[in-house]
Amino acid sequence: MGPVTIDLLDRRIIQALYVDPRAPFSRLSEVLGPSEQTIARRYRRLYDGRILRVVGQLDSQRLGQSDWAVRIRCAPGSAPTVAAKLAQHPDTSWVQLTSGGTEIFSTIHSRDGEQRTPMLLSQLSVGRQVVDLEAYCLLHLFATGLSAPPGPSDLSCGEIAQLRSPARDRPSIDRPNAKLQDSDWPLVQALADDGRAPYRQLAARTHWHESTVRRRVEELIASGVLFFDLDLASDAFGIRSQALMWMSVAPTNLRDVGQALASRPEFPFVAATTGSTNLVAALVCPDDRSLYEYLTGEMTGLDGLTHIKTAPVMQFVKMHATMAARQT
Repeated sequence: MGPVTIDLLDRRIIQALYVDPRAPFSRLSEVLGPSEQTIARRYRRLYDGRILRVVGQLDSQRLGQSDWAVRIRCAPGSAPTVAAKLAQHPDTSWVQLTSGGTEIFSTIHSRDGEQRTPMLLSQLSVGRQVVDLEAYCLLHLFATGLSAPPGPSDLSCGEIAQLRSPARDRPSIDRPNAKLQDSDWPLVQALADDGRAPYRQLAARTHWHESTVRRRVEELIASGVLFFDLDLASDAFGIRSQALMWMSVAPTNLRDVGQALASRPEFPFVAATTGSTNLVAALVCPDDRSLYEYLTGEMTGLDGLTHIKTAPVMQFVKMHATMAARQT
């Protein structure tokens, strides 16, 4: 299959799914205009081309667990192999090759209810292929990738209002930690595989009645344990320059800087962390010139920001759950 290009309708479908990831095709047709069959066909084309995928995700903090991130420095030529192995692990996401392909960045989730720290961390070690690694806990997420891609919206305010759904509005972090039952895991995995799977398909995966599946999904969303996000091949959306940033911020300014960055669509991910720096963020820009201008312009006005390390993202190996197509 050759490269998939997207047009205005594709962009409108993508942006609509950022508003309501599980909106039925009939609803998308009603709001966007084209027929339900056209919308479904376009979505399937984007899905099959690995441009777009809706994924169900768990909020680790609500489950009393921690998310971690690792920065792995590899021996020359070893990073692609190490990254591919890391991407195969079910507890990893956002596996990226950075810094000219010599480093790997990945987030790691804990899915063991009895263990706060992911077991995968203890399995990573320096060896022939790995020169060095640094692991740090994500203490607070200011931005988690839930905002739409940067750039002008192709949806009107009225269309966004029509599409607005509670499935996209995550509850306050102040709510008590919710419980995930062992019996929920087949449902959670099915939604991680395809966040738009219809209830009858989820019922087949879980061996539950369709009404039971619907009720449990609604309960998990309402509790804040379950939310939906999009895996989007951003280069198809005109985003061709991305960088990871490790920042040192004065503790008194950390909250303000984190919130300021998270309010900008150019920063889909911002988190306070442990480690040698205390803030990590992902910055997405149309090109390298835009990235430079952002670093030397917008970033200089942040009080308390004392140091920035940047690493350009060369290749995505894995997003939330979507494995990137092999490059030839």
